[in-house]
Amino acid sequence: MEFTIGIIIIVVLAVVAVGAVMRSRQADEAVGMLSRETQKRDAASAALGSEAELTGKQVEKAAVLERKNVSKELVLAAQGPPLAPFVPLDPEQIGVTRRQFFNRSIVLMFALGLSGFGAACIAFLWPQLGGGFGSAIKVGQIPDLLGQIRANNGFLYRADGRLWLTEYPNGSIEKAESVYSTPELSGMTVGPKLGLDGGIVALYQKCPHLGCRVPSCDTSQWFECPCHGSQYNQVGEKRGGPAPRGMDRFAMTVGADGSLTVDTGTIIQGPAIGTNTTGQEAEGPNCIGQSTH
Repeated sequence: MEFTIGIIIIVVLAVVAVGAVMRSRQADEAVGMLSRETQKRDAASAALGSEAELTGKQVEKAAVLERKNVSKELVLAAQGPPLAPFVPLDPEQIGVTRRQFFNRSIVLMFALGLSGFGAACIAFLWPQLGGGFGSAIKVGQIPDLLGQIRANNGFLYRADGRLWLTEYPNGSIEKAESVYSTPELSGMTVGPKLGLDGGIVALYQKCPHLGCRVPSCDTSQWFECPCHGSQYNQVGEKRGGPAPRGMDRFAMTVGADGSLTVDTGTIIQGPAIGTNTTGQEAEGPNCIGQSTH
């Protein structure tokens, strides 16, 4: 009895399992084809019209094709028109870029700066030909210059040539000819030739020690340097202090009309220590104490 009941239960379960499998297969086969119930309902619907005659596979294929066509259109729209071939641009159309502008500006500023510096150096080293220091200066007639020297207590300063003009006595010409060069002597020995009491010496204002400007001293009638106490007599010969020589002087020329021209571009080194052609001693108190070196 119990055995028979067990067989019946097994048979029922088997029938149920077979039914479930058949129903599952029918649902799987619905992809690509419509079930009979759906086909009956579609056939009874008047709204579908001619589409009711299509099978499920045909509808699905139509949907797949429609999706493919839409995808192609999207891809083509995203890609856009075909790219044009590369053609290099004309430099005239491009013009000057910002980088090129700054590079050229920097090079231009460097060039202008170097040009200005070079021009300044050349102008500093080039002798002046239009007058002033570094050129030949026509200072005037010798008789007039001697009168101005005496009127200024023995010393006449010319700022345009940075020079001192002093009188050279005729009695010392013989000694001077053994010490000084011809360009210097042309002004120093002109007194007897013109019937005057003396000639003229043109001295550079700078002290040969360290380059200070040397003023005159009215009491001693010497040149006395305020920087280190070097002393020179009235014609620029060293008398004391640390200077290595006498005051430097300029070359001079005397014209046929008695005019004196001083070439400030030609500086002649002063006489050696110990030179004293005039024998002039200090005529009064010194303005500056003599340096002891």
